[in-house]
Amino acid sequence: MTEAAFAAEPSRLLIAAAAGIVLLLLLIIKFKLHPVLSLLISALVIGLGAGMPVPTLVSTVEKGAGETLQGIVLLIGLGSLFGGILEVSGGAQCVAQTLINRFGEKKAGIALGITGLVVGTTVFFEAGVVILIPLAFGLARKTKKSTLYYVIPLLAGLATGFAFIPPSAGSVLVANMLNVDLGVMIAVGVPVGILSLIFAGILWSKFIGSRIHTGLPLNIQEVREEEEANLPAFSTVLCIILFPLVLILCNTLSAYIPGIDAIRPALEFLGTPFVALIIAVLSAMYFLGKKHGYNGEQLKKIMDRSLRPIGQILLVITGGGIIRWVLQDCGMGDIIGPALEKSGLPLVLVAFLIAALIRASVGAAVVAMTMAAGIMAAMPGVAGLSPVYLAAMVCAINGGATAFSHVNDSGFWLVSSLLEIDEKTTLKSWTMMETIIGFTGLICAIVISLFA
Repeated sequence: MTEAAFAAEPSRLLIAAAAGIVLLLLLIIKFKLHPVLSLLISALVIGLGAGMPVPTLVSTVEKGAGETLQGIVLLIGLGSLFGGILEVSGGAQCVAQTLINRFGEKKAGIALGITGLVVGTTVFFEAGVVILIPLAFGLARKTKKSTLYYVIPLLAGLATGFAFIPPSAGSVLVANMLNVDLGVMIAVGVPVGILSLIFAGILWSKFIGSRIHTGLPLNIQEVREEEEANLPAFSTVLCIILFPLVLILCNTLSAYIPGIDAIRPALEFLGTPFVALIIAVLSAMYFLGKKHGYNGEQLKKIMDRSLRPIGQILLVITGGGIIRWVLQDCGMGDIIGPALEKSGLPLVLVAFLIAALIRASVGAAVVAMTMAAGIMAAMPGVAGLSPVYLAAMVCAINGGATAFSHVNDSGFWLVSSLLEIDEKTTLKSWTMMETIIGFTGLICAIVISLFA
């Protein structure tokens, strides 16, 4: 867990955080100030309002920018190159058409949700989004429906897979901290993940997609549709999409497979997300580009165009990350955890509330998972609980760490930027989806704990 860089006075920090978030919403929604400027101003107001010394605040802002970009800048850049080739070559259109033909137009969103759920167990959320979101855009283009109708199931699948089902990083992280056997975690996490996908992905997408029509992003609109006869083969496109995911999965599983010491370093290298995406981009350039008549100059133009929106996306995500680090370095998590620990509520509910409050105040899901799991693991009697109860507690923690994503979460801005939707629409669609996942995890955890 990251130590607070400055111990703010609790009531002052809470007031400063509330004022900063309200100011951020006013600047963006009412005064139409650019999100990047609004996020930075809000971060400074929170830090100064909490009493953070100016040198420490400046250092935290710089650290927040670096730490936020460190994990995602290559993924988003490479993912955009991959998505650009997939779109222009007709690869996304091919997969979209195949999903519609095999599942029917009404069930194509279900197929995307299941795809996201499977992928979410093997890759970080951001990597899954940039690899798969062109498929959702392809379906939206084909059916003329709101992009939310297809993007929400995909995002819900990725989020639930990451939160509840090993070997995802989120579920394994918290399960290890609470000493939960991964076999038990899988047995508990799979049904919780499926229920979360049904409520937050499939049902919610139909509700919100029928009420809010969001169009295709501009860079996707510029791509002309290929004639069906000119489309690449579905098997080729599917292999190219799955290839980086398989590499990442092999990297994850290599830690658990005995007797492969000789090849483990190679699997770890090839399965590093940005390396896997480099391989995916090169594969797409050759099989979807060169073999379909695109020369090097044309491919360069395609990739240049796909990178146009990246600068703004990265800056907005960085702004959200900076707010998260300011709150974290002021000690927001250390204020919330101990207060709930003394409340006398059921342990599963306490676990959810700690994670949810840290998530809502700090923004980062992994930070909320880590802090909440650390607090719960230190509580008397937790180590003596049954394995199934502890697995339910993992679902409660990760549900709380998923809910309430809003303007201090870099994921909020990633979705808003990729879909080119405003903050109000993102709150209505993405934030509600994440919150439904969180409360589904809590309800399932409570029910399971009653029988554990």
